[in-house]
Amino acid sequence: MQIIVASDTHGRNERLLELEKLYPEAALFLHAGDWGTDPKKYDHWVTVMGNNDIRYERDMEKNRIILADGHKIFMLHGQQLPYGNREKRLADMANQNGCDIAIYGHSHKAFIEEINGVLVINPGSLLRSRDGRGISYIVLTLDKNQVDAKLVFWMNRPDQP
Repeated sequence: MQIIVASDTHGRNERLLELEKLYPEAALFLHAGDWGTDPKKYDHWVTVMGNNDIRYERDMEKNRIILADGHKIFMLHGQQLPYGNREKRLADMANQNGCDIAIYGHSHKAFIEEINGVLVINPGSLLRSRDGRGISYIVLTLDKNQVDAKLVFWMNRPDQP
């Protein structure tokens, strides 16, 4: 099962439509918040509310659990957690909810690491990177026994020469 993970588009949501076209075989499209517009216009995307999504608060969940091919994914935006140990706290929250994958956004810094048995990932931002590596998203590939997360930089996506 292929899942596309994005976050922090802040209004540059046409890139989400490009990802849908680029990955037609994807079973899920996940967005970790900070849309900058009404996410209802993007019905292929499962989302959580970011700190800049206040206008759409009543229509969005602050966190959610997604079942996918024998895995449980815990997703939230990330502003709820202190900066210094955000990833460890997120892994703990995922473990408490029986999840083996945790997805967050907010920092605009791409991150992939296993922490206490949980694969913690942040796709970075499709608007502006804050780690100097460029705007990015993640292709998450799942089967019942394995999880693979690949960071893809926008300039290096498969449709680029």
